[in-house]
Amino acid sequence: MIELYPAIDLREGKVVRLRQGDYAAQTTYGDDPVAVATAFAEAGATWIHVVDLDAARTGSPLNRPVVAAIARAVDGIARVQTGGGVRSIGDAQSLADAGVARVVMGSAAVEQPSLVELAAKVVPVAVGLDHRAGEVAVHGWTEDSGVQLADALGWFPSAAAFVITDIARDGTLAGPDLDGLAEAGRATTVPVIASGGVSSLADLAALRTVPGVDGVIVGTALYEGRFTVAEALEVYRR
Repeated sequence: MIELYPAIDLREGKVVRLRQGDYAAQTTYGDDPVAVATAFAEAGATWIHVVDLDAARTGSPLNRPVVAAIARAVDGIARVQTGGGVRSIGDAQSLADAGVARVVMGSAAVEQPSLVELAAKVVPVAVGLDHRAGEVAVHGWTEDSGVQLADALGWFPSAAAFVITDIARDGTLAGPDLDGLAEAGRATTVPVIASGGVSSLADLAALRTVPGVDGVIVGTALYEGRFTVAEALEVYRR
């Protein structure tokens, strides 16, 4: 069964969503991320995906106490996967100590692939490959890396998963990139977690047919009331 990852993006301690990764195109959905995470877990989610947008942009882990509070609140009900500014073994260790079950390394992984293998000895690591038209972006999606997604998929044998985000679709409710995800799924044996564009239960159902896709991150559609966590989970239980 595909795992559902309801998303909580943190900026200055608030629950927000960005459109296509644009920090100037922010919608704020609340100021109590712990309550949001608890509601997701109580609705049946077994994973919560948390992103520290401030750390992703600047490297400063401003929201790490919030991430720790989320992990404590859902302990025993759901596991927390978190990314944003995870750039060192120390970052991975701090998050593991805070109760996070899996970290997501993006920019640091692309710039220093060997770091993933070292960090994976501390805590399971998903590699975040966020791309525009196949080129991986780094540093909170503010810079292009020059690395192609297809190449990066072969760099991380110790990755627990790849979180693949089509930046052009993120926060747009335009539907997931099914063809691109299928291509990625065929290119690696590492599980793929799809991110970006999910707008409906039909989108979730479509992802069931994509080879290699093991999970899906959903944010804006939940916050905009397109469907609930319980309804999404029912799609994958059928």
